[in-house]
Formats: sequence, structure tokens, C-alpha cells
Amino acid sequence: MEHFDYIDQQILLQIREDARKPFSQIADDLKISNSLVHQRIKKLKQKGVIQKAEFVVDEKQIGFRTKSYVGIRLREARYATAVVEDLKKIPEILECSYVSGYYAIFILIFAIDNHHLRRILYEQIHLIDGVAGTDSFICFDTNFKRPVSLNTLGKNTHDQ
Repeated sequence: MEHFDYIDQQILLQIREDARKPFSQIADDLKISNSLVHQRIKKLKQKGVIQKAEFVVDEKQIGFRTKSYVGIRLREARYATAVVEDLKKIPEILECSYVSGYYAIFILIFAIDNHHLRRILYEQIHLIDGVAGTDSFICFDTNFKRPVSLNTLGKNTHDQ
């Protein structure tokens, strides 16, 4: 991102830690003016760097005990867009990506239990026109999850 400097990086680190942190507190912590924080956050929103602030809900705590990554094979590549549109209609699918390799699409599903996951796969996903098959990878536990590092921005890791 052009014009992404140290202050932008520090503001992002602060709001990533707590999206509800008052701008005045960010300004105090960074020893900059409150208006500068407002201007920078507005600029970051306009450029699409900051898209939204949200609460993180622990899926297990609300009853979703089965987490599965699912690779989807397509009958033909031309079905990709239509398949994704149909996948969007399934609320248990939280993430969907085009990928390279054996699968065309990889999705992340949270289900109440394995029986619920089976129903999602067989009664919804497998019925989508263009889906040739799926392979499921049950996630036993997530060891860690983190956002992309802001500390490496601007560094060319290929030169190291």
C-alpha cells in the first residue's frame, strides 16, 4: 500500500488488539493528536485496509463442535462461479476460497456435530450443479490463529 507508514502500522496494531479502543486512547498511546488518528483511520477505511470491526465468537461455546475444511472438486472449471454462489447460501460455510491443485475450491464449515456435517455435505453441497465431489478434513483443534503480521510490511523477504 502506498503511503503506508509507521503511524498507520501502529494504529492498525492498536485497533487490531481492541477494535473498540477509543481514538483518544490510541492518540495518547502513540503520542500523536486525536485528529491525526481520525484522519489516518478514515484514510485506511477508504483504501479498504480496514473493512470492519467485529466481535470474535468462539464457535465451540455456542454449540458448533465440528470444524471441517472441505476440498471441492468441480466437474468443469466453468462451474466455479455458480458453485460459489450456491455455497454462499449455506450459513454453516464460513470461508470459501479458490485454490490451486487437486481441488478448485476449499471451504471451512462449522457444524453442530458430525451428523450435521454429513447433512450439509450430502444434502446441500453434493446437490450443487457442477460439484464432482468433496474431501473433508476434520479439524480436531486449532493450535493458533493470528492475523497477518504488520511488522514485515515494506520488507522484501526474498532478499533475506
